[in-house]
Amino acid sequence: MNTRGLLDQLLKSGQDLLQNKAGARQGGAAGGAGGLGDLLSGGAAGGLGSLLSGAGGGALAAGAMGLLLGNKSARKLGGKALTYGGLAALGVIAYKAYGNWQAQQANAPQGEPQTLDRLPAPQVEQHSQAILKALVAAAKADGHVDARERQLIEGELSKLTHDQELQRWLETELNKPLDPVDVARAAQTPEMAAEMYLASLLMVDEEHFMERAYLDELARQLKLEPGLKTELENQARQALQSPV
Repeated sequence: MNTRGLLDQLLKSGQDLLQNKAGARQGGAAGGAGGLGDLLSGGAAGGLGSLLSGAGGGALAAGAMGLLLGNKSARKLGGKALTYGGLAALGVIAYKAYGNWQAQQANAPQGEPQTLDRLPAPQVEQHSQAILKALVAAAKADGHVDARERQLIEGELSKLTHDQELQRWLETELNKPLDPVDVARAAQTPEMAAEMYLASLLMVDEEHFMERAYLDELARQLKLEPGLKTELENQARQALQSPV
């Protein structure tokens, strides 16, 4: 499967989409503008309809990301580092968090963290699949993805890749019940676990009870050390607060 290219497109697509959603909400909050319904109909300024009419895969990726985000507020995937740097930037943030944690803990595993920004292509693909699995699961953490929305998301993602194996894998992931145990099984190294948790942090609303509970359980199942978990959360917060 070629998961790397799809994930990179999705990570890079968040910026314009979420800026448009924020603008739509500010312009028509009383009417509920900017929600999933408006995005699907294209009724909101910069909604999914107008994004999908744009040229190239960027618009398609933004449409798919919009569906994954659903009614979440326009604050996630908004950091300059992630949306402009895509997959490589996710690795850089994870590397920094992991390195800071190592420096603080005498009993932490030593050696340079092997995050996805520092790996050969085959291993990057393996990391990418685990991160995409975490991203899809995190999108379901608030319970908003129903059967109809799963079909819409599958349709948008299928436009981004002609890889049938990847399409079948995505369909399976979207239709699975939310299970942090299953998600955590994809982490084959501590660095992969860190990247998966970081991607999940960037998708969910930590102030939402269901999503916070999911994050905490995911961290437990990933066996993240408390100090590393805190460092990842700090780095994610800094990335999201980067000026755009």
